[in-house]
Amino acid sequence: MKWRSLEEQTAGQSTRSLREIYAERKELIAKYVPAEVQSVHIGVVSELERSGIVERAPRAGSEVPGFELSDSTGKLVCSVDLLERGPIVVCFIRGRWCPFCVGQMEAMKAALPQIERLGASLVAISPQTVHQSFLMADQHELRFPVLSDRENRVARQFGLVYRVPADQQEIYRRAFINLPSINGENGWELPIPATYIIGSRQAGEGTVRLPPGQARPQHHRVLYAWVTPDYTDRPEPADVIHDLAHLLS
Repeated sequence: MKWRSLEEQTAGQSTRSLREIYAERKELIAKYVPAEVQSVHIGVVSELERSGIVERAPRAGSEVPGFELSDSTGKLVCSVDLLERGPIVVCFIRGRWCPFCVGQMEAMKAALPQIERLGASLVAISPQTVHQSFLMADQHELRFPVLSDRENRVARQFGLVYRVPADQQEIYRRAFINLPSINGENGWELPIPATYIIGSRQAGEGTVRLPPGQARPQHHRVLYAWVTPDYTDRPEPADVIHDLAHLLS
C-alpha cells in the first residue's frame, strides 16, 4: 500500500481537507490491513482513552516548560528564542513512519505561510533521531523545524507519553518499524498526537521585550490545546489558523 503525498494528488484533490485525506487512508487500512491487526490498534487507542492521559495533558491556560531541541540539521532550536517573534504552533507527532503524521506535516507545510503571516512559528516534535527527522524534512520538503525529542523528554513534561504494548510492538516489528532504532533508545514509548499554541506568560499583552541582561522566562502559557489518544485524528490546519488569528486579534 503506497501512501501518496499531497504533491502526488491532482490539482482538484490538493484542496481537500486533512479530514478527507485521512478518510481515504482509513479506507485503505480497512481494505488492506488484516482485521486482527486493526483490532490491536483500536484496542490501544481505547485503553489510552480510559487511562485519562488526555485529561492529564496541559490545557489552555496551563503553564508548560520551555524546550531546546535539535532540528533535522542538528541545530538547537529554543522555544524562548522563537517566542521573541510571536506564538509557537507545536505539533507532537510519532515519526516519519506514521502515515497520519506525514499527512499532518504536509498539511501544516501548506498552512505555514498563513501561520508566519500572523507572526507565529511552527515546529514539530517527535522522539525520532535527528537523522530520521532529516529524512522526513528532506523527503517531504518541510520548511519548518522538525525537532528530535530524545527519550520523549519534552513530551513527557507535557504528559503525552505512553509505552507501546507488547502486542502492538510485535505488529510494528513485523512491519519493520523498529522504534528503538528509529528513536535511538531502548524503550518503546511514543507521544499521543497533540497540537498546541504556546505564548509567553504575558500572553494577551503582546510580545514582551525584556531589558538587556534580564533572564527570559523558561515557562510558557498554553493558548490552545488539541490532544487525542487516536493517532488517526489531527486538527484541521484551517481550524488551528483560525484560533491563532483569534488569539492574536
